[in-house]
Amino acid sequence: MAYTNLVMHEPHDKHAGHHTEDFLKKFWVVLALTAPIILYSDLPELFFGRSLPSFAGSLYLQLALGSIVFFYGGFVFLKGAGRELKARLPGMMTLIALAITAAYLWSVYATFAGEETLFWELATLIAVMLIGHYVEMRAVQSAKGALRELAKLLPDTVEIVRDGKTLTVAISALNKGDIALVRPGGKIPADGRVVEGASEVDESLITGESRPVPKGKGAEIIAGSINGDGSLQVKIEKVGAETFLAGIARLVVEAEASKSRLQLLSDRAAFYLTMLAVGAGGATFVTWLLVGAGAPFAVERLVAVLVIACPHALGLAIPLVASISTTMAARNGFFIKRRLALEAARGVTTVLFDKTGTLTRGSFTVVSQVSPQGLALAAAVERHSEHPIGKAIVEAAQKQGLSISEAKNFKRLPGVGAEAVVEGRRVFVGHRGGGDIQVEVDGVVTDRIKLADTPRPEAKAAVNELKAMGLTVVMITGDSEEVAREVAKELGITEYFARVRPEDKAKKVKLLQEKGGRVAMVGDGVNDAPALTQADLGIAIGAGTNVAIESAGIILVKNDPRDIPKIIALSRMTYRKMLQNLFWATGY
Repeated sequence: MAYTNLVMHEPHDKHAGHHTEDFLKKFWVVLALTAPIILYSDLPELFFGRSLPSFAGSLYLQLALGSIVFFYGGFVFLKGAGRELKARLPGMMTLIALAITAAYLWSVYATFAGEETLFWELATLIAVMLIGHYVEMRAVQSAKGALRELAKLLPDTVEIVRDGKTLTVAISALNKGDIALVRPGGKIPADGRVVEGASEVDESLITGESRPVPKGKGAEIIAGSINGDGSLQVKIEKVGAETFLAGIARLVVEAEASKSRLQLLSDRAAFYLTMLAVGAGGATFVTWLLVGAGAPFAVERLVAVLVIACPHALGLAIPLVASISTTMAARNGFFIKRRLALEAARGVTTVLFDKTGTLTRGSFTVVSQVSPQGLALAAAVERHSEHPIGKAIVEAAQKQGLSISEAKNFKRLPGVGAEAVVEGRRVFVGHRGGGDIQVEVDGVVTDRIKLADTPRPEAKAAVNELKAMGLTVVMITGDSEEVAREVAKELGITEYFARVRPEDKAKKVKLLQEKGGRVAMVGDGVNDAPALTQADLGIAIGAGTNVAIESAGIILVKNDPRDIPKIIALSRMTYRKMLQNLFWATGY
């Protein structure tokens, strides 16, 4: 599909051209070769007072193994340094390349000149950097994953009506003006307008609207939404990159790209570190020459400065802490997808919750009715219905212990409701343009049933705990002002956004950020994906859509919003530990 290609246009980065698994594969090979290099170095003699027995050719064992490590494991860094130099922005790749090249060339010379080699330093440096870069690359794959999950919302094939006949074609062959036949329960293949039929369409994954939306002739319909009980014929008006779903995909990519610009700061720091290391190495080399130490000794000191300046410890100081914190997080019911997400949590000042499925259950519950008799009649009509509203009515009647009669001549009225004959009377259950469900007996309204997506029991506790931590809690939803106000009031939330279109959710996040807030967005729908990516911290409910989960940095595995205060507490502890590691690594 056309919009899925949008993810391919990504900003330049130091890992371009390398697959994540390449670093891991090279790491294991280099690690296996590092062991014999260390065993045949001077380290065993230094620490244990003995060395391994020599054999014919053992003098050149380190040279052979070190050459494999340098050319096989170090090539990715040499290639990365080439790109940095071509872009005139030398950074960490350049520093690593300088260090390993200097160490290798010196060690080759030292092997034949009888000097002390640096092969074990070379091998361990490359091994540490490979695993460090592998951990880093695992953290930057979310945008591609989100786009792949968006593609899954569309069907692979679509039925189209041509010359009175129904044909099945690949979705890529769908054109503007085609009439698509969408059967009950089917996915809408592209944006268009209903030309025949009536139904209710579930747009919750796309728009966040919790109730199924009635669709009749002339109604607009969105790609990726799910048809209800009726059949629809849809005239296709937008395909590929023009669709609403593709627009959400672009928002995900744009938000990801804007966040990547923050990496310029770390690139600049790496540039200065590289310049400092090269300058210090050059000064060391010249100084030893001037004092008459000789060229071999001066070169050895130059290589030592470059190797030491190249951050062995810095390469793992943050990833190692992040890995430990990830394990701790999993034990506490949340999963860290991005290594920087946990660090970002400590600075959050505002938590923005999506309502449906995050603060609420994501399913309907009967909250009031005029009489038990009316509810029992409605349940009789909806007893065999698969509609979520019908299921909620039947469940409510069963919980109240009501007797549910058998219904005859059941008839589904797509986009309106259902009717049947119960105890000799014709009973209609549905809506006539209002918000509540009304019950009509022989054409007379006898009851009104109010349904709502009720808050999760643990949501209020989470809100109160976040407030106690000094954080601002805000709710956002695509539902009506009335629904939003009731839920916010019940949970004790004073600030909320209602009737927010999907493309505007990321804008609301930006609005809060422009006011000086560090925003954590908590959501579970496709429509939340751009906002999750735009936010300083994206948190997805584990039972939500895969698109939201791919776009988030942290996932609540147990679907418990009370884990959010735990995330912030763990983040603060992790940050303190990172600072300690960086301090000691820099001191070394």
